[in-house]
Amino acid sequence: MNLPVTRLAAALSLAFAIASPSFAQTLDAVVVTANRLPQRATDVIADTTVIHAEEIARSGAGSVADVLQRQRGIEITRNGSAGAATSVFLRGANSNGVVVLLDGVRVGSSTSGVAAWNAVPLGAIERIEIVYGPLSTLYGADAIGGVIQIFTRKGEGGPVASGAVGAGSNATRTLDASVHGSSGAFRYAFSAGHEDADGFSATRPGAFGFNPDDDGYRRRNANGQLSMRIAPGHELGVQFLHSELGAQYDSGAGAYDTRNDQDLDTAAVYMSNQLLPNWRSTVQFARSNDKLGSFTSAAASGASQIDTQQDEFTWQNAIALGADTLQLLYSHRQEEVGSSSTAALSRTRITNAYAATYSARRGSHLFDASARQDRSVYGNRNTGAAGYGYDFGRGLRATASLGSSFRAPTFNELYYPGYGLPTNRPEKGRNLEAGLRYDAGGVQLDATWFRNRLTDMIVSATPCPGMRTGSCAYNVNEATLEGLTLAGQARIKDVNLRASLDWQDPKDETTGKRLARRAKQHASFAADTSMGAFEAGAELQLSGERFDDAANARRLGGYGLLNLYTIWHITPDISLLARVNNAAGKQYELARNYGTSGRTWFAALRYGIR
Repeated sequence: MNLPVTRLAAALSLAFAIASPSFAQTLDAVVVTANRLPQRATDVIADTTVIHAEEIARSGAGSVADVLQRQRGIEITRNGSAGAATSVFLRGANSNGVVVLLDGVRVGSSTSGVAAWNAVPLGAIERIEIVYGPLSTLYGADAIGGVIQIFTRKGEGGPVASGAVGAGSNATRTLDASVHGSSGAFRYAFSAGHEDADGFSATRPGAFGFNPDDDGYRRRNANGQLSMRIAPGHELGVQFLHSELGAQYDSGAGAYDTRNDQDLDTAAVYMSNQLLPNWRSTVQFARSNDKLGSFTSAAASGASQIDTQQDEFTWQNAIALGADTLQLLYSHRQEEVGSSSTAALSRTRITNAYAATYSARRGSHLFDASARQDRSVYGNRNTGAAGYGYDFGRGLRATASLGSSFRAPTFNELYYPGYGLPTNRPEKGRNLEAGLRYDAGGVQLDATWFRNRLTDMIVSATPCPGMRTGSCAYNVNEATLEGLTLAGQARIKDVNLRASLDWQDPKDETTGKRLARRAKQHASFAADTSMGAFEAGAELQLSGERFDDAANARRLGGYGLLNLYTIWHITPDISLLARVNNAAGKQYELARNYGTSGRTWFAALRYGIR
């Protein structure tokens, strides 16, 4: 990878020059996803980012993907407005190489391998944890680029109610409400939301199926959690989430309302037991449903339905061995697909997995190691990982890790008539990375280098091997995902600053071409300040050129987006948010011939949201 070394050195020098001379350690945050257990951020070796509810609330975003796009190491592509089909690339990995969890419940389509990002409700989210790099030893198949876990609100303390009503460009209307708290042995949290938007044309002139009408969306959701402490150290809980999305799209200039109707449902029952002073056992039964109906004409032949149901039983044991932790895990997951139009996809796949992890700290040294075996119709897959960290003191730490991962073939890649091949094997990944972190005196800095080598990549091969014509999904390619990420945040006088820069080279080694829709450089900068009852901030998102196809023949230009916002705290509990996204009105594309919004505004009156 040919990195701009001079600019890199300058950026590092500037970043460390900002550092305060004070070395008082900042308060530790707690993250869960990196090791499946709550950990202090200072004890986590994996590269991790946490997005909190306040950042989400002031983002004025129309979808979770819009929030993620502003984070380091993440790019998105979307076929239209916030309700349209969306893909998220993490460290250059394909969107089906990212595991997505909702409160510990795995979600996604088994036919496409991609989560329904457009159906996830923003108003219910408490925080989002992003863990970069391979995590197949913890989460199994598909954790090649990383894991993104979305947490909804939890109940704690006295009852707290919150809500917001908002409106904006493209006739956007939003309404959210929630209540959470605890009473004695019970904890509870419930929320509901509704969002409508008239949107804009999903496609541009010249696109296949172009129709100049507006393509809007409607999203409705409800979720809740209820838990009871049945004895000291023993808890029983249930949780659920239901989201309905109706999104229009273009399929020609006819009068029929072409649209996708998508339902996303999760439910789980869990029990956590402190069996011994050093042994905690957690059992969870979970189910997720991803239901997608497409309607292209009034006739029955113009409708199709593809549903994925995932049932998972997990038994997780955390055993404290002095200052160390041994974790033992068993998982049983069943994927079931039903298709109204393609009977060949209506199948079931079962995966059983066994895993162990060990975490230790010895003075300034951090260690972790993990191993896992997944057993399914694609055979037995063994993965392993190891990490090391050294704390130099005064807020400075170095880390290094290596790990293997794999992606299971989707049902489309295995069974879709005329495209899938039942002989397709899982993709395999081997990742090496090193990082340097500084966190002290209100300054946080990160530098991470990674190199992820993928083999047996599944691509659409044309012609299909053994045939003169046609295409099919086939194990043929190799790829390298290599890059360097710099990130930092600091407070200078009354201004909070945040920045991230990504240099990457996601390359198909078989063809020598860059992977589609991924830039070599992308960056994000943000600044905000408070003035009495007012807050104000600005964000800048930058992306280099990309290619819309694997042959690198269709270029997508680079772009820069400027976002501005202000918040007026009318009372301690009531605030008014006003936001302008893409303030300069930049015309750009995330996918060739698909529309993106120009300058938009959004305003919301909020109660109990800080």
